Amino acid sequence: MSSSRTKSPAAAAPAETKLQSVGNGAPKQGSISVTSGTAADVSLRLENFLIDVADTLNSTLEMDKLLGRVAELVRQIIDYEIFAILLLNERTQELRIRFQIGHTAETERLKIKVGQGITGMAVERRSSVLVDDVRKEPRYINAHPLVRSELAVPLIAKKRVIGVIDIQASKEKYFTEEHNRILTLVASRIAAAIENARLYTRVARQAQTLTVLNEISRELTSILNVDQLFKRIGDLLTRVIEYQMFSILLLDTERNMLVHRFSLRYQENIHLKHDIPLGRGLVGYAVQHQEAVLAPDVSRDPRYIQLNPETRSELCVPLIYKERAIGVLDLESTVENARLYERIAREEQRLERDLSMAREIQIRLLPQSLPQLKSADLAAKFEPALMIGGDMFDFLEYSGERVAFVLGDVSGKGAPAALYAALVSGLLRSTASLEPHPAQMLSAINLSLNERRIEAQYVSLAYAIWDDDSRIMTFANSGLPRPFLCKKGAVSRIESTGLPLGLFEDADYDEVTVRAESGDIFVLVSDGILDAFNAAGEQFGPKRVEEVIQQSCRLQAKEIVQAIFDAVDKYRGTRATFDDETVLAVKVK
Repeated sequence: MSSSRTKSPAAAAPAETKLQSVGNGAPKQGSISVTSGTAADVSLRLENFLIDVADTLNSTLEMDKLLGRVAELVRQIIDYEIFAILLLNERTQELRIRFQIGHTAETERLKIKVGQGITGMAVERRSSVLVDDVRKEPRYINAHPLVRSELAVPLIAKKRVIGVIDIQASKEKYFTEEHNRILTLVASRIAAAIENARLYTRVARQAQTLTVLNEISRELTSILNVDQLFKRIGDLLTRVIEYQMFSILLLDTERNMLVHRFSLRYQENIHLKHDIPLGRGLVGYAVQHQEAVLAPDVSRDPRYIQLNPETRSELCVPLIYKERAIGVLDLESTVENARLYERIAREEQRLERDLSMAREIQIRLLPQSLPQLKSADLAAKFEPALMIGGDMFDFLEYSGERVAFVLGDVSGKGAPAALYAALVSGLLRSTASLEPHPAQMLSAINLSLNERRIEAQYVSLAYAIWDDDSRIMTFANSGLPRPFLCKKGAVSRIESTGLPLGLFEDADYDEVTVRAESGDIFVLVSDGILDAFNAAGEQFGPKRVEEVIQQSCRLQAKEIVQAIFDAVDKYRGTRATFDDETVLAVKVK
């Protein structure tokens, strides 16, 4: 193999972004530099850091654990003295500390209005605020007399500010623009993880609620003393439910009326005298038909009888004893929960329709046929982790018997990643008419993506041009795993690396040229192939890809691609696919 390395003529040298690990007011020796050095070193360090970010944020959906791990993640790049994540109450427009390191108990209780203090300023501006000396900032809330520097970065998810990540130090000019830049980059991912944890908490709470309600219904068959029964129900419900009103109504069989026997409103005992005829209202319906009734919005249910004007949703569970309904357990929820139920139901229906359509569109965006080459055999395959995904591949024809191969891996999964991949695909096709060299193409796409500044998104992309006459392959890479090359049965990696596209405007990209021979095989894979886990939690990794390629080197390109997918599926076993998977292979005839 002969190779040469050239610089992109259109790209400028990258700015040096040093992530100093500092503490106690002074930088530590041997501080980490993520975006300085050679392109290969930069790409590897940044890729490793972004992988750490993804692994950390995907490792748990429990809010307290998540925020603790975020604090550890930030400390990898900045050795702060004080750390806090503040979450925004959208109703009151106040920030409260949800997790902190180094703050006093008094500070932790503060409620900060939007626009107040440095954190409130970050929310108001929807952008980071870096203060070199807080004594010169009139809005600073003096909670710590020794603090001199502060960096506050808003947490933005789906265009909504949900909070702030705030770090402080006792030295002036402690935090740098490079710290600001990297923390802003990961903040959008932290915000998305917090929103996921919030949703998980809500869903888990609802599931636990239903479990407790079923437990209550079962215990009715064994506890016949009314006072003991009500006490047991109260004990169970306080474990899981923050209800507005809870009532137990028992059936008076002589009058066919449901009689209020026990009620709580905002945790206070109340006495209700409104008897409800069997079959009337939601509770009457639940008892008469011996089935649970859920009304996400009581204003839309004609069976509802208004006893509490604040109620917006209601859940009624009949109390069954020896196949006979003896009463009903009634829960009435606040406006917030009603909206949540309604939004979830509406979103589920919409997503089911949209995902089906998006899946069809994404398939149509992929090449419907492969270029026919006289000196090479081509194949590619894409399998999304979800119904749609963020991986992509394409073939772009150049003049003079040349064709470009593209494989991309967008950060994240699902619809946002798929839409970003569609954007990248459009940019590639529009730029390909100029027939740029691979490094020029990556620089051009990187510039276009940075101009758009789409929140929390970037793409790792490999771009190669094959000359069908000279059998020369020219590579440029921006964060994808290094390409595999099989030559005479021996598999190696091509040293082609670079920063992902959409992160840094001034990133630089190199090219590697390989003169191929008959039987040579080039293979590109996305991260999902290497990062597939088995039951023991071990990654598939590049070595196993090399083994599959070596064992399949006599096969055609399509069979090699399928062999890699089969090996990954077998290795993974019953574990779910957590990342999109794509393989592209070129075998020289």
